[in-house]
Amino acid sequence: MSPAEARLKEIPSTMTEAEWSQRVNLAAAYRLVAYYGWDDLVDTHISARVPGPEHHFLINPYGLMFDEITASSLVKVDLDGNQLTESEYSINPAGFTIHSAIHEVREDAGCVLHLHTPDGTAVASCMEGLLPLNQTAQLVTHDLAYHDYEGIALDHDERPRLQKDLGDKNHMLLRNHGTLTVGRSVASAFERMFHLERACTMQVRTRMLGPTAYPVEQTVIDKNARLVENRDRAELRATKLVWPPLLRKLDRLDPSYKT
Repeated sequence: MSPAEARLKEIPSTMTEAEWSQRVNLAAAYRLVAYYGWDDLVDTHISARVPGPEHHFLINPYGLMFDEITASSLVKVDLDGNQLTESEYSINPAGFTIHSAIHEVREDAGCVLHLHTPDGTAVASCMEGLLPLNQTAQLVTHDLAYHDYEGIALDHDERPRLQKDLGDKNHMLLRNHGTLTVGRSVASAFERMFHLERACTMQVRTRMLGPTAYPVEQTVIDKNARLVENRDRAELRATKLVWPPLLRKLDRLDPSYKT
């Protein structure tokens, strides 16, 4: 039996190989969010589009901690919120509002990642937002959108405003709420969130040191933006360079995410 045939034997008969691969990567993202301390009990959420013509996406079962999530436990839903796979759990209604809005209009949204971390929410709650104070922030600020807070996202009428505010950007600060990233793959959404969260932490720590930061020339900021604005190159880096060692890390810690 070839390695490919062996992998196929592990895939549930109700799923395609492409869906199972997406499930494994999405479960890995949940475990990594927990590993880095970005989770918020059972709240916040990551979604991934199921490959194929339908606008179906996978999201966490509402009631599991992120370090419990596995490939098989993820719930598949459509854009109307109908659950397409059996689960003893429902889905987070606010999570559905946010993620369905983006998956509806962004064909390139293979994955959408949303968090409520202390530093990310702190920066999202400041008038100044995220500033290009350092190299890490400059990987993000050229591609950053903002969305004003409208309360817990239970109202589907908010979706058009969320879609408009995000536009074609891949990073967003949800004002008074948290952080969000979009990627063609789980890998690129996760790498973008890593940089966004780290930039927010760096800004919080810089502001703790005093009212001023060492200035950066606008020409340098623009130069760095040009270096990282190529999205094809960013996707290749995320999927080929960054994601494989992250999966190896998870395999050393607990490979059960793949079940």
